[in-house]
Amino acid sequence: MLQLRQITKAYRIGEMESEILHGIDLTILRGEYTAIVGTSGSGKSTLMTILGCLEQPSSGQYYFDARDITQLSDNERTDIRNVRIGFVFQQFNLLPRLTALQNVMLPMVYAGYDRDERRQRAAAMLEQVGLADRMANRPNQLSGGQQQRVAIARALVNQPELLLADEPTGALDSRTGQEVIELISGLHADGLTIVLVTHDPSVAENSGRIIRIQDGQISSDSRPRCPDDLFQS
Repeated sequence: MLQLRQITKAYRIGEMESEILHGIDLTILRGEYTAIVGTSGSGKSTLMTILGCLEQPSSGQYYFDARDITQLSDNERTDIRNVRIGFVFQQFNLLPRLTALQNVMLPMVYAGYDRDERRQRAAAMLEQVGLADRMANRPNQLSGGQQQRVAIARALVNQPELLLADEPTGALDSRTGQEVIELISGLHADGLTIVLVTHDPSVAENSGRIIRIQDGQISSDSRPRCPDDLFQS
């Protein structure tokens, strides 16, 4: 489904250029649940932005279902982001003045659905994540775990093929975080392709594949269930 060939990413600050990713080669198959792990500054979140078509690599090729993303226009990449990829972030990124239902409806506005269908699909998705009784609540009326469930519902409402989750439990306590991970694991069991970025070994061990990023390069790619060794040099 996803294939990266010799991907690099560099940022220029004034006269200085800093390369964050160095020649990444990676293939992710449809239906996989992959965790990308690494310490702060390792390049894992930069890799996620490239996978999500949020940024272009400095060099290399990125193929999404055999289409070279690096050769597409901005509008074509935006279409892929809006329809084929769902995003979940650490800080939820919900709009505070909108209800849970309205937040979930929002991506469908850009996808062109009419209002009735937006409402019906958003309500069904909130019910799926266990928030049927919280649709009229605004974010400040929800717990952190409930807000993340709203964010997951929003990410899934356009029925994407790929879910990208960047530190989805980072702002949650351990019990609530485990509930969110169980929800994500259930989505994978239903066939969704998932790539999850985390610095937490206990989160990574729920996936079927663990890719470790160190200093902008892939240092290991395995399918262990042993989290204690993930961040050892």
